Amino acid sequence: QVRLVESGGGLAQAGGSLRLSCAASGFTSMISASAWFRQAPGKEREFVAAISWNSDITTYTDSVKDRFTISRDNAEITVYLQMNNLKSEDTAVYYCAAGRCGSRLSSSQSSYGYWGQGTQVTVSS
Repeated sequence: QVRLVESGGGLAQAGGSLRLSCAASGFTSMISASAWFRQAPGKEREFVAAISWNSDITTYTDSVKDRFTISRDNAEITVYLQMNNLKSEDTAVYYCAAGRCGSRLSSSQSSYGYWGQGTQVTVSS
């Protein structure tokens, strides 16, 4: 089993920054690509960013390109999401996800078998 725990959420002003972390524990050798998703109030969960196991591929949803950066430290088994120039529309619960070994990097929720509990990000304008 794999456990993912997010941290780093909180309140930020528009134009500010936050850095989310996702620490993995358990059978981490089962993990491949990782991703961040978010769910705003009254909306469906949506893809934010993903990164391959060796960090050679990253992908972002258009609304966060040039503002968010996903990275990972495999020695620490942690994935990060650096969020800069935050906007009020970034307010959401952010979820970390990890794919099972052999799965491909994807923007689809169904590609990820492990999920964290979520961390709230609130951006005030």
